This record gives sequence, C-alpha cells and structure tokens, in this order.
Amino acid sequence: MDLTTTYMGLKLKNPLVPSAGPPTAEVDSIRELEDAGAAAVVLHSLFEEQLTHEAAELEHHLEQGTESFAEALSYFPQVDEFKLGPEEYLSHIAKAKQAVDIPVIASLNGATVGGWTDYAKQIAQAGADGLELNVYFVATDPELSSQDVENRYVEILQAVKRSVEIPVALKVGPFFSAMGGMAKRLDAAGADALVLFNRFYQPDIDLDRLEVVPNLVLSSPFEMRLPLRWIAILYGRIRASLAATRGIATGQDVLRMLMVGADITQVCSVLLRDGIEQLGVMLDEMKTWMQEHDYESVEQMKGSMSQKSARDPAAFERANYMKTLHSYK
Repeated sequence: MDLTTTYMGLKLKNPLVPSAGPPTAEVDSIRELEDAGAAAVVLHSLFEEQLTHEAAELEHHLEQGTESFAEALSYFPQVDEFKLGPEEYLSHIAKAKQAVDIPVIASLNGATVGGWTDYAKQIAQAGADGLELNVYFVATDPELSSQDVENRYVEILQAVKRSVEIPVALKVGPFFSAMGGMAKRLDAAGADALVLFNRFYQPDIDLDRLEVVPNLVLSSPFEMRLPLRWIAILYGRIRASLAATRGIATGQDVLRMLMVGADITQVCSVLLRDGIEQLGVMLDEMKTWMQEHDYESVEQMKGSMSQKSARDPAAFERANYMKTLHSYK
C-alpha cells in the first residue's frame, strides 16, 4: 500500500503533517512526531510583531548612550546583553533539520509586506525545506476595499517568492467574496501551495472585568466541512498544491480530504487533545479502510470525489444548500 504524496514539490511518505503549533515548538516533540508517523512538520509561527519588536530593540541598544560622551560614539553593546527571538527561530530550524529526516517547513505569521522578505532569506539559509506564510489579517478599516485586501495577500506572496528559492505556501482564511477567483490570483502569483483554511480566533467579553479577552477553542470535526468544500471545487483548477486543515481528527477525515483533492492534511488540535501517538492511530485507520475498499495508493483516490469528478457536481453549490434545508426532519 502506497501512502506517498507530493506537496509543493516535496515527496512525503504519507499525507499527515502536524501544523504550526505547540507540538512543533520543541525539537524533542518534533522527533516524537516523526516517530509517530508524521511525513513533515510545519514549525510554530514566528510573528511579524516579533520581527518589528526585535528590530526596534536592537536600534535602541545600538543608540543607547551614544550622545553621552565622545568615546561612546563607537559603542556597541555586547551580544549577550539581549537575545533576538528571530535568531532563536533560525536556530530552531537548524536543530530540527539535524534531528529528523522528514521535511521541516517554517512558518511566518503576519499581515504586511514589512520585513518578511529579508527574514525569509534567512529561513531558507537556515535549511528550511519550505515556508508557510500565515496571513492573519482582519480588515477592520472601513476605508479598505476588497481589492485592497486581496492585493495585500498577493504583494506579500510575490515579495517573499522573489527573495527565496524554497517552495512557499500561503495559509489563508475563507472570508473572500470570491474564494475561487482569489485562489486563481494566488496561484498565478506563484504560490506553491494553498493551506485552507486559517482559523480567525474570535474574542470574548469578560463580564466581571469588562474586558475583551482571547478565547481559544480547539477545532471540532464540523469545521472540516469548509475546507473540504473548497478543496473539492479548486482541485484540478489551479497548479498549486492543496493542504487541508481545521477539524481533521481521524483517518477517515484524512481520506475524505484526499478524495476531494487535498495533497496533505495538517493536524494540530487532535494532537493537543489526544496526544502525538494519535498520528499512528490515524495512519492505521487509513490503511484499514483502503485495504477493505481495494485502494492501493493515495494517488488512486486523490480528487476522486472532487467537483470535477463527482457524479453530482452541484452538490458543492447552491443545489446542495436547498437540498440540505429540506433534509431536516
């Protein structure tokens, strides 16, 4: 049985890839992920704010005291006086590459072109096999048009693509007015993969303190319906690889995503909830189902239930909406 798949040019032993999050933040846990069956890992994200904060801190240290007296004009602080989070991230990439044999994909999380390009070069030099750009941008400015928002995504992608030779994936949210058209734009702009979809965490209100507070809830299986639908629609229509994420918790979930056209499935919440060893359980579930249904490979099933291949393509469109409304008893 052949579980191999290809994702943005990387040959992987199976479609299970832990996504950016706590399980990939430590080298020891990355080793455990590989032992449990992970085909690659996406490292926890370095945030754009960390890059800009460290740059400001460095400028502060370099200028501190330079006007106090003449001999201080050439003063530079000792390196051990401050630590750069971005430098530690580069070190993390290098250590992870030395520790495992599977591909290591770095992750940058941000919302502007900013300093991503220079740092993307350093990520590639540190040995990352690929780079995932997690564009987490909530358009709260009413003066911004939908075209402005879309252009920002494209500009970020193009800027990073010009600066590196490693493959670049773009992780996006689902809130575009024309998701298919946006996917085509990103594909044309050079995205090697699209990761569908980012989770836009929603704040809550603490009624005792009267404050806006973060509220993190692990993803549920129901959430996989959204990426499943759009991967089914996009399969065969764009060149970029397709990665499914959100709510994937079982081997059967992985199989569903493969059948609509995903090249890989990214998992995180299930690992936090049930442990890293759940990867092996999911792989066993996949193998059992494939054997029982006479599938010899992942490639054989990939896209077999996409919109292009489905007996009822309208099931992914408005007709299914009406059918669903009338199906409740």
